[in-house]
Amino acid sequence: MLPIVAIVGRPNVGKSTLFNALTGTRDAIVADMPGVTRDRQYGFGRVGPVPCILVDTGGVVESPSSTIESLMRQQTERAVVEADRLILVVDGRVGLTNEDIYVARTLKRAGKPVFLAVNKAEGRDPGVIAAEFHRLGCGDPLAIAAAHGIGCDTLMDVVLDGVEPDTDAPPPDDDSIRIAIIGRPNVGKSTLVNRLIGEERVIANDMPGTTRDSIFVPFERDGRKFTLIDTAGVRRRARVEDAVERASVAKTLQAIAAAHIVVMVLDAHGEVAEQDASVLGIALERGRALLIAVNKWDGIPTEQRETIHNDLKLRLNFVPFAPVHFISARHGTGVGELATAAVRAYDAAMRQMATPQLSRIMEKAIEAHQPPLVQGRRIKLRYAHQGGKNPPRIIVHGNQTFAVPDHYKRYLSNVFREAFDLFANPVALEFRTDANPYDRRRERHKTTSKPDVVDRSTTKGKTGGKAKVGAKTAVRGKAVGILKSAPKAKPKPERHERSAKAAKPGSSRSGKDNTRGPRVAVATGKSLGRSNKRR
Repeated sequence: MLPIVAIVGRPNVGKSTLFNALTGTRDAIVADMPGVTRDRQYGFGRVGPVPCILVDTGGVVESPSSTIESLMRQQTERAVVEADRLILVVDGRVGLTNEDIYVARTLKRAGKPVFLAVNKAEGRDPGVIAAEFHRLGCGDPLAIAAAHGIGCDTLMDVVLDGVEPDTDAPPPDDDSIRIAIIGRPNVGKSTLVNRLIGEERVIANDMPGTTRDSIFVPFERDGRKFTLIDTAGVRRRARVEDAVERASVAKTLQAIAAAHIVVMVLDAHGEVAEQDASVLGIALERGRALLIAVNKWDGIPTEQRETIHNDLKLRLNFVPFAPVHFISARHGTGVGELATAAVRAYDAAMRQMATPQLSRIMEKAIEAHQPPLVQGRRIKLRYAHQGGKNPPRIIVHGNQTFAVPDHYKRYLSNVFREAFDLFANPVALEFRTDANPYDRRRERHKTTSKPDVVDRSTTKGKTGGKAKVGAKTAVRGKAVGILKSAPKAKPKPERHERSAKAAKPGSSRSGKDNTRGPRVAVATGKSLGRSNKRR
């Protein structure tokens, strides 16, 4: 077993900052105001000679003035009981206070090793700033600056001195089923977590906004390992004004991304609001398996239950695959069935689907309902194969897949979900159009045949047919790597040039030395010849 180290102190001394620095994460919400941390936050220590489990706790006050402070003190006392070693954090800027003396006295009563860490000591003399804290009787104070990571290595070396490394300890990243509990404030999320694990692990109160951090709670049920993630309630963005609440909402969204299954908790006494649908949409975009738990069902009269059923079907019609469970987290009604459904949804999300079986199911679906026509051509879906898990992703290959309409995609998703029992899981379909080899040949033919289409007749001056053929042959010879030279053909004389030669002296057929005579004689001869032929 890994050693457990609890970080304890009065409010607003930097316990969460130290927790983030030692775990190398940002799991704990940090703000410059007291009372931000309320529940116990666990993490794996990454600083020090040996690995350990760190516990972040809420601030301890001597006289609690509210119910929340009393519950926070109970959570801190439980952390002290289960811890092996304790780190008492004090504020070096403020100095020693009566609350520090009370917390130190309480920790020494536990009979466990206590180590004193003087936080916010950056830029100051460590000996001077830690001098007055010797009165607490917790050993030599160690000056640190958690916000900058100064002195954290030395602190953990002292705290874990003498602890032997545990080689049989499980790795931090296990294969447990992660279930995120989400919903609006004050719908019973923390009560449901406590009911599932069988103890008061997180603070549950009637006041909205009790939970701020995303609390990871590991437990085991029926031989299966689970990790419940209790999240803060999500309100509409217009109502979120506090910086701590904004950080809580961000932690909730991160919990959705880290979970395998998302359980949406609704209040049976209230209607399904737009914010509930928005949060469900975020989980749907992440592709998580969805379970809907309608809490406080035991307080609903019988005559109103049918109305609530119809309202849920109307407002949650965009997630028809998500099963609805009517539970009572306080009394435990329906909680066992919810846990069984979570296991079934996880097994469906991790299911392996064979390519031949996927293709056969798709062929049967196409035979039952053909894809529509696109510009007079039928969409052809050839085969399908699995592309991923959580969510189940199926890749479909074919022609004109870009034109598959949304209603046909939903039809195929429902067919695959029913055939493979993908319970409570959204089916992600990805369509890919196969490359046409003839298109590549056509493009290749175009690129190689461009030099062949050279029209020499468009140049200035006309050439004979042999020259044109020779030019084309020479270009083709270059394309295939063989150079052929064509003989140049002499241009034929034009008609007016031949008549000009006939007009030279001594070149006429009549033999007369007259420049005009031959032209007239030739012309007359032609006309007479034509007239004789006509006769």
